[in-house]
Amino acid sequence: MTKKQIAACNAIIHSASAAAAAAGAGLSKLPSDSMAIKPVQTAMTVALAKVFDRNLVEGAAKGMVVSATATQVGRRVVKAAVGFIPVVGPAVNATTAAAVTEGFGWTVAKQFEKDSRNSLK
Repeated sequence: MTKKQIAACNAIIHSASAAAAAAGAGLSKLPSDSMAIKPVQTAMTVALAKVFDRNLVEGAAKGMVVSATATQVGRRVVKAAVGFIPVVGPAVNATTAAAVTEGFGWTVAKQFEKDSRNSLK
């Protein structure tokens, strides 16, 4: 990745992670907050696709597939363990939402970078 792409990815991914954390904390009492987090992750994926000059439809599709898997696995485990505890539940839920989104974002960015390199060959 170029320095410009890394800077753009940092801004996009960190913003999305902050939004996911806010959604995770605010909706920690609901059975599933993924309905609020998935759109954030999908928008992040579309923005990352633009950084690497990828097709937006391709980017959105990849985002939805990976987002569904990453969100459901990590978040359900944590929510079941501590989601109901006042103060602790929302804090842990927010941290988990941010961490999952951050990891997901960098995974997608690296895949787009790889796809871009391969399309140049």
